Amino acid sequence: MPSDSNAWRLFSNRLEFDFAHYHYVELETSESKIDKALDHWRAATIAALGANSGSADATSAPWRTADELYATIDAIQATNPPSWQTDIFEFCLRDARLVLEQQLQNPEFATQFQAAPYRQFDSTGDRVFSNVMSGDLVWRIADDIAEDPTTHGSMVVPVVSGLDKTTVSVVTGHQEYHPYYISAGNLTNIARRSHGDGVIPVAFLPIPKVSKRQKKRKEFKTFARQLYHMCIRLIFEPLRSGMTSPEIMRCPDGHFRRSVFMIGPVIADYPEQVWLACIVQGWCPQDLAKPDNLDNPTATRRTHGKTDCLISSYDRKTIWDSFGPFTHSFPRADIHELLAPDLLRQVIKGTFKDHLVSWINEYIHSVHPTNRALEIIEDIDHRISAVPSYPGLRWFPDGRNFAQWTGDDSKVLMKVYLAAVIDYIPIEMSQCLASFLEMCYIFQHNAITTSALKQAKEHLEDFHRYCEIFVRTGTRAHCSLPRQHALGHFITGIPEVGAANGLCSSITESRHITAMKKPWRRSSRFNALFQMLKIIVRLHKLSTLHQLFKNQGMLHGSTSMYMALTADNNWQPIEKNGEGEGDVDYDQEPEDDGRKEDVAPLGGPRFASSVSLARTRQPHYPRAIEALAQLINMPHFTEAFLDYLFRSRFPCQEPPEDLHREIFFTGKVYVHHSAVCRFFAPSDTCGAGGMQRQTIRCNRRWKQKGRYDTVFVSESDAPGMEGMLIAQLCLLFSFHDSEAGVDHQCALVNWFPRIAESPDVATGMWVVGREEEEDDEGNIHLPLQVISLATII
Repeated sequence: MPSDSNAWRLFSNRLEFDFAHYHYVELETSESKIDKALDHWRAATIAALGANSGSADATSAPWRTADELYATIDAIQATNPPSWQTDIFEFCLRDARLVLEQQLQNPEFATQFQAAPYRQFDSTGDRVFSNVMSGDLVWRIADDIAEDPTTHGSMVVPVVSGLDKTTVSVVTGHQEYHPYYISAGNLTNIARRSHGDGVIPVAFLPIPKVSKRQKKRKEFKTFARQLYHMCIRLIFEPLRSGMTSPEIMRCPDGHFRRSVFMIGPVIADYPEQVWLACIVQGWCPQDLAKPDNLDNPTATRRTHGKTDCLISSYDRKTIWDSFGPFTHSFPRADIHELLAPDLLRQVIKGTFKDHLVSWINEYIHSVHPTNRALEIIEDIDHRISAVPSYPGLRWFPDGRNFAQWTGDDSKVLMKVYLAAVIDYIPIEMSQCLASFLEMCYIFQHNAITTSALKQAKEHLEDFHRYCEIFVRTGTRAHCSLPRQHALGHFITGIPEVGAANGLCSSITESRHITAMKKPWRRSSRFNALFQMLKIIVRLHKLSTLHQLFKNQGMLHGSTSMYMALTADNNWQPIEKNGEGEGDVDYDQEPEDDGRKEDVAPLGGPRFASSVSLARTRQPHYPRAIEALAQLINMPHFTEAFLDYLFRSRFPCQEPPEDLHREIFFTGKVYVHHSAVCRFFAPSDTCGAGGMQRQTIRCNRRWKQKGRYDTVFVSESDAPGMEGMLIAQLCLLFSFHDSEAGVDHQCALVNWFPRIAESPDVATGMWVVGREEEEDDEGNIHLPLQVISLATII
């Protein structure tokens, strides 16, 4: 009995609706039993109307299978559907192939480009992992494409990608964007960390905005996941044909190569990894360990094959509704092995800031009365704020009590936090924190050897063992947390995709400033997304062209000078070889503005450490020794200077007691406010060879307070602190010894000798104290010594 109106919507009558509701809602009938019930419906119709009714429709049910019934249910539209079901979502994207083509053509990357995967070993035979192309993942893919005659000999182009939601409106906090970045994995980690065109925004994922109530609905969650993966799939769609058939690409070195694309490592924090891997929050996106025991050593790896098996083996009521990850339809791609280790979110912000620092504060509050706990935390903040100045070490005037933590804040705090809390926590907590820090510094290396990974694994095992102190003290119920569990995947992930500092979410976070926030400020801020993408494309094109002109020497000198030269050259372009505009002079003294120029990467291979004074000789200082000692209020400077001068002239003799009668100096002394130090620092900001440049400062006029940095001084060839001393700068100066005909660069220092002959048992750190002396009248003064700048390391 068909209905004469559309009152029953997608159903013909009450019978069809009741059948669907009864079986799907009330009985929760399985798919096979619904098929059987539909067969009974057809049989009942045949029995009632007879086999000779002549009507094919009369002998059929409304649905032939349960799938048709499900399709009818899925097509139901609510009377007042939520906005996300009717809204049009804007998805802005660029052609990923064109973006990669422009990036690889950029001659700026000529020295930061690798055309083939490689395996690197050090002098001891240890395997070294650094760039993406040094990992086993690209090596396996290269072997795979080499077996196919159509792709044999092609260059593998792993497409590194990253995504990170951000807010561009600081005042209102409502302007959210979800940029997606890509980078050719053939570029070195240095190129990606340089914050230039090494990482390029290729799309803005749509962000469905709904109420908190709608956000919890199962239908919306399913829709959001489907939209998310469909958009990412569309980003990589222009590369699909190039994943199986080689395409000609021009490389930064000017050569054309047959290239095969592959989806490479994906940079994402844990919430993004949950969405990318299509898993439930609290589980690991890379293995099948259960949330209550994530560190289970017997847990097996997740793979696309296992996911397909689960989906095909269970019905929708048994298995959690899921759509396959975007990598599922692309060749040689499995999202579970492509998720890159994330130093910033999993280690620095995750385990250190969100876990350990918070847990230590909770422990202090749990074992002390409120007032006493607040006093202890205030004292910890005082200790942090009292740390002596050091290049690249931020000063925290209020300790760790600041509102918004950045990645740089957390990195700096890691260096001083353990010493600040040592007196207020059990020894096992100190050892837990010390083990974590040792492991973290290994993960931050530019190049990581297999021996270093073994050490990191040992520190990780110690960390997990000592971490149980938080459970025993009642601070935590358990320590099975996804971000801490991810530390174990660094051990296996680094050999796959290279050093973690080249695939860190700090790279995408830093790109937010130039790729998101600045373009947003330049837009009209009304429907700004398309405007921002236009600005980004134009900036990228101009940047590439600028680099091309710069390499050709066409940007040398000022604009007016160049135009005058071209006029004399019959308006033909003037090209120059050699140094171009913008060459960096690492010997030049940075501006005294307190910005991050104090620390900078130093390009090139590893070489011997060196320290040299800044070129600027500061005026308004006396040139005579006695007058200078009086100005800086250090009367012992004269004696320390003469002692150094005697030892430099007579290295095999001990200075006499009446030094003033034996040696004289009438020359001029020149004061400098800074020196440039170059040394090997693979755990910090550094170049490809692990070298870093730091500016050490000794400036009594620094921001009206004065700044006197601490330095390491070489004492012997013994490893580590056993062969070093710590000193605080009191003065940087230079002079010429006319008698010996030698120029000297020196520092006046006060020592911090080691208190014990071995590191502290709890922290693994050396303890030092300022050297002080008491004169005959009971006054305390600081003993001073002049040292050669060459002894600073």
